[in-house]
Amino acid sequence: MSHRFVARTLFVAATAAAMIGTPALSAAAARGTEVFVEVTPSTVQAGDQVHIQASCDGNDRQARVRSDAFGQVSVRPDNGLLTGTATVPDRKPPNTYDVVLNCPNNVTANTTVTVVNMSKATRGPATGAGGTAGGGVSPFVLTGGLGVVAVGAGVALIVRGRRAGSGG
Repeated sequence: MSHRFVARTLFVAATAAAMIGTPALSAAAARGTEVFVEVTPSTVQAGDQVHIQASCDGNDRQARVRSDAFGQVSVRPDNGLLTGTATVPDRKPPNTYDVVLNCPNNVTANTTVTVVNMSKATRGPATGAGGTAGGGVSPFVLTGGLGVVAVGAGVALIVRGRRAGSGG
């Protein structure tokens, strides 16, 4: 294989990779110039955290994001976008709340976040006797365990007796 062939192959591969990567780069660059705000997840359990991703002109200065769901937070430059996190308080009532981005140049963008408040189980269901509930050893469990041990010992004696009788 000649060096020219290898050089041409590498050039063609690099050119193809650049052409394939160009639309993605252009889309990312174009997105950096639009003004937007996104909250992930868009539906959140009260007490959980959300991630905020936003864009203002240039994305080189921090901006403010405000919502009745979590208050006001700053989003800071991070890899060409503005990012931050916020925590929805535990007792926030379920609702859909507006989220507003305020850019340094007074341009705004908005979205919404939906807060849900699904009850969290604190104990298991009350289903009856609960043989091991109560912290102590249940008489039923103790009796059953002793019965299994007794049967096992009886089987061992029978098997041992048969072996002793057949060995002679």
